[in-house]
Amino acid sequence: MLTVGDKLPSFEMLATVANTLSDDAFTTITDQSYADQWKILFFWPKDFTFVCPTEIAEFGSLNNEFSSRNAQVLGASVDSEFVHLAWRQNNAMLKDLPFPMLADIKRELSEAMGVLDAEAGVAKRATFIIDPENVIRFVDVTDMNVGRNPQEVLRVLDALQTGGLTACNWQPGQSNLEIAA
Repeated sequence: MLTVGDKLPSFEMLATVANTLSDDAFTTITDQSYADQWKILFFWPKDFTFVCPTEIAEFGSLNNEFSSRNAQVLGASVDSEFVHLAWRQNNAMLKDLPFPMLADIKRELSEAMGVLDAEAGVAKRATFIIDPENVIRFVDVTDMNVGRNPQEVLRVLDALQTGGLTACNWQPGQSNLEIAA
């Protein structure tokens, strides 16, 4: 699995960005998209499941918070762009999702990131914070049955963006640690 300090692998894939089938329902996203921005890249195992929509909806509800910190949220699973679209149309929590859902149907990005579960054939429940130079700065992977905490991802992004040392349980607005000379 890729970890802190590794570079985001190059990729190009379709993403679902709307909830109606139209000419602008899908767009191509690459590793070079959102240049000069932080990226929150998170994977979920499968569409039309139970834990996944709760996490995706929470990332969606925090999208403006991430955006105000110059961060683009990108969600991904091994489902196709059409399955993503159908899920958005059929799940009230996902109808107005404000970020792209990447369709990693060839499993190339999941595999390159090291989060493809070989036994299940799906992406693990993984989250990466990637800086504007496409360097991974944070990684979190949970059990398939355990939902992650998007609020914690936002807190870690805030901590990373201070550029300094942050203490355990640091919260935005708190001072960074000072090193005594």
